[in-house]
Amino acid sequence: MTQSFTAIVHKEKKLYVAECPEIGTASQGHTIEEAIANLREATELYLEEFPVKSRPQMSP
Repeated sequence: MTQSFTAIVHKEKKLYVAECPEIGTASQGHTIEEAIANLREATELYLEEFPVKSRPQMSP
């Protein structure tokens, strides 16, 4: 199962900071791509330790 999460990226001085608001993880990099790759790795490691429980889908 593939999960999708939001990545918010902003620049702080010389580094880009990427945050995942749904999980609460954050990372940084010298480029946007590097910040997102580092965020992906941090989020994957976090989810290995603290998996998100799937929510039942509501019917209309």
